[in-house]
Amino acid sequence: MAQYAVLIYANDSAHAPEATPADTESCDQHAQELVAANSMLVAYALTPRDMATSIRADSITDGPFIDSKEIVAGFYIIEAPDLDAALAIAGTNPAIREGGGVEVRPVHSGGVVERTTE
Repeated sequence: MAQYAVLIYANDSAHAPEATPADTESCDQHAQELVAANSMLVAYALTPRDMATSIRADSITDGPFIDSKEIVAGFYIIEAPDLDAALAIAGTNPAIREGGGVEVRPVHSGGVVERTTE
């Protein structure tokens, strides 16, 4: 089955270090639903924009790489038989109902990197 990355765009991440379960409830519930449906392979919530550091060719600055109203708040990888199915799955993300959105992109390659121990 094909894999798709779902990038979550929101005004900011709900996953601040001091976030409460109430702050992340919609995100956590959505993740549980995708796991129960056997769709989600991996998911990562990012911290708020004020914790980002960006690097360009000759400078390091505080904040997200692009200064915009919405940032990438997190991402997850799903499996789906085709793009239409992936869009249907991604369309249930709570960020859409909460004023943000998602971007769905086919995964070309990659996976967990196996580490060697010395």
